[in-house]
Amino acid sequence: MTLPFQEGMSENQYYKGRGAQINPKNKFLAGEYVKEHVEGIDEWWQADVPTQIFEEHAKTLVNKVDSPDVGMWYSMNPYQGCEHGCIYCYARNAHQYWGLSAGLDFERKIIVKHNAPELLRKFLDNKNWVPKPISLSGNTDCYQPVERKMWLTRQLLEVCLEYKQPVGIITKNSLVLRDRYLLQQLAQQNLVCVYVSITTLQEDLRQKMEPRTTTAAQRLKIVKDLSDVGIPVGVMTAPIIPGLNDHEIPKLIEAAANNGAKFAGYTVVRLNDAVKIIFNDWLYKNFPDRADKVWHMIEGMHGGNVNDSEFGRRMRGDGNIAELIRQQFRIHTKKHGLNQERFEFNTEAFKRPTSQLSLF
Repeated sequence: MTLPFQEGMSENQYYKGRGAQINPKNKFLAGEYVKEHVEGIDEWWQADVPTQIFEEHAKTLVNKVDSPDVGMWYSMNPYQGCEHGCIYCYARNAHQYWGLSAGLDFERKIIVKHNAPELLRKFLDNKNWVPKPISLSGNTDCYQPVERKMWLTRQLLEVCLEYKQPVGIITKNSLVLRDRYLLQQLAQQNLVCVYVSITTLQEDLRQKMEPRTTTAAQRLKIVKDLSDVGIPVGVMTAPIIPGLNDHEIPKLIEAAANNGAKFAGYTVVRLNDAVKIIFNDWLYKNFPDRADKVWHMIEGMHGGNVNDSEFGRRMRGDGNIAELIRQQFRIHTKKHGLNQERFEFNTEAFKRPTSQLSLF
């Protein structure tokens, strides 16, 4: 059964170039705007409006990650919201804390922490900081389109190199190749590892599911180009969605290995909070012939729900379908020689730059 459509949309409306097709209500707001009469002359509801950039003077940047199953110690996110528009993105829910919707607002209203490099430097200068890897980004893609203009990720990497601070990166944008030389310098001291998210090799599925991302072929090129210059590279085949991309696991792993990846990881899809509404709406609009089947298979991985909050289990799922995915992933990573070695970040090289003022 589909969930209700939001904001007066009809089932025939579809906004190309966006993942979400609706703006579900923000659960933190008592009121909401709705369009009750489609014949009205007001134009406030438009899905093709240009992406808007909002600058924030943030107070903090680096966050401690308390979740034990996400594989990171600390994260920093120079951007909130993401123009890539990936329909399954768990980070959508965080947009509600800004008084915005997890739907279309997440994709077209991007919040920029313009003082991010300054905040990172301040954080690393704290004498109580004991070096641990910091991930770029734990929430939204640090190389999303706005980075071409803002250069915040580039500046953060420059700070990391200056302090010899280990940093992990996960992205699905080829803009990361712009910073190849900088990443190479970090890699020479085991200070960086890059993961490229590759969800599908089906271009028609990518265009619907991740509308403003680069193609799978280009993402494989990222893996190869970074690997060729000595930068440790892995892939995240995530999320695995039964009925949509689960059959691609063997080809995804093989393609990653053939292009130089050394590591691979995966998660199964889980639809928490507003993402449940957004994904459901998208699924029934794009795949009406198999939407019921896909939805029920997702429920089958999470004990009858489409989300599971239990640490450890939530990322891998439970039940027969989840077990089949786990076995496929294990068999094919072993077959192609992935995850045979463990990458260790170098935390011993960390050193705060000497201030010139300290000489006087």
